Amino acid sequence: MIEPHAPAPPGAPPSWCGPARLPVRPGTGRFLVLACVFVCAACGLVYELELVAFASYLMGDSVTQASVVLSVMVFAMGIGSLAAKRLRPYAAVGFGAIEAILALVGGCSAMALYAVFAWTGAWGGLWAGGPRALLVAFSLATGLLIGAEVPLLMELIQRIRRQDAGGAVADLFAADYVGALVGGLAFPFLLLPFLGQLTSAILTGAVNVVVGGALVLGLFRRDLTRRARWLLIVVNLAVLGILATAAVLVDDFERAARQAVYGRDVRVALQTGVQEIVLTGGTRGHPLALFLDGRLRVSGRDERRYHEALVHPAMNGPHARVLVLGGGDGLAAREVLRHPGVVQVDVVALDGGVVRLARTDPALSALNGHVYDDPRVRVGAADAFGWLRAAPCAAYDVIVADLPDPGITSSTKLYSQEFYGLARRVLAADGRLVVHAGPVTTRPRAFWTVEATVRAAGLATSVYRVDGRTGGSATGPDRAAEASRAPRDWGFVLAAADGPPPLRLSGGTRTRTLTGTGLAEGARAAERTRVGDTPVSTLVHPRY
Repeated sequence: MIEPHAPAPPGAPPSWCGPARLPVRPGTGRFLVLACVFVCAACGLVYELELVAFASYLMGDSVTQASVVLSVMVFAMGIGSLAAKRLRPYAAVGFGAIEAILALVGGCSAMALYAVFAWTGAWGGLWAGGPRALLVAFSLATGLLIGAEVPLLMELIQRIRRQDAGGAVADLFAADYVGALVGGLAFPFLLLPFLGQLTSAILTGAVNVVVGGALVLGLFRRDLTRRARWLLIVVNLAVLGILATAAVLVDDFERAARQAVYGRDVRVALQTGVQEIVLTGGTRGHPLALFLDGRLRVSGRDERRYHEALVHPAMNGPHARVLVLGGGDGLAAREVLRHPGVVQVDVVALDGGVVRLARTDPALSALNGHVYDDPRVRVGAADAFGWLRAAPCAAYDVIVADLPDPGITSSTKLYSQEFYGLARRVLAADGRLVVHAGPVTTRPRAFWTVEATVRAAGLATSVYRVDGRTGGSATGPDRAAEASRAPRDWGFVLAAADGPPPLRLSGGTRTRTLTGTGLAEGARAAERTRVGDTPVSTLVHPRY
């Protein structure tokens, strides 16, 4: 006979584990719980991807940001699962409270990150890592709350109809994984392109709180005290009110944050399927600036210095057929067409939205000299790597690689040995390739890695640099405050298959900012930064 205070036999359910009093049949109740698991899993993955996408956009280096977010969240999920064991006697009300908090945290995370980046990102000092600290905090909080869901949902399922633990876990995880699949596909293909990052997070939070609250207040309402029911109703309505207010104000917030980042002269802001494009200035005497995913790509103050240095040394020699990789703004093509004897210019840009803007925006089209109206210019909207693979051999006399910084993760394949091998195949026997290789002064190892990789593809190289912008957004992959104040320069690698190409300017074209003397000085300055034994970057082992 068991004494009143003796422990229960092994395997006996705790006293609070009695059958739930449901308003529906047990089979229907079980289905509703699994449907809630499905929705919560989809919402959780959207929160996760939202943090990864926003961190990559705001802070650069998508591999690092994804690693930080995913590792912190998975760790926090384990801690949250352990912590939720204490809530099992109050599974229904605990789950309802967790879903309300998760909806608030996840729904507002994107706005909070953007606000901190926009209004405090340039503070520097002790707050230089503020956006990263907030990213880790949101990842930790979201992971804790998502991890706490599983034990409570398992308890709710078992209270409807007890079954062996293996079967219950299989049912729950099946619903969880399928929901994660739906959330993972919905984010890039539906939410992000149609709603944007901020509204997507808010909508996901609203769905999360509605589904969680409906399950607890509808299916398990008889397990709640009157006070608990009203408390959950008030909390859920408050969370919905906050999210609804955020949804109403999101456009005004985005405009204000964008002005804090780019200044008050924003004329064009659009999200294409590839990136965010922001165009500022170009009117009333304000210099034009083009930002792609927050990175300053073109500055009217100094773009001519960059594009003259990029194009003109490579045009010293045969240049009838020219391929421009990147450069959808048309500014590199403008410099190419200044040389007599050019017959064909092919511009291959990944984002057709940039090309459309360069055609139609009055200020940008004036800056590029209405280059897209020239019949010699042909445009292809394609990935540069794929274009080179399909291009015929020896098709071009000059290839101009006007591509994003090599340190940006999505660009690393465009600075690989395989990429330069394709470029060599497409070049004529006496052709030249010129590559923008990033800043020399601040990141010499990355610059010389590009040079070593070009040589590994069988091309002989000459290097040079020119002084660049003196202010504005950082040109590299990391846009922290320290980077934005770093010295500016641009480094270039000029290459040819028939020996190191001479660094000279063509005598038939006058340049405004670049001189032969300056080019020679830039070559000597670049050589002084040489880093020995730099590795070669490949597709499977990027080195930037």
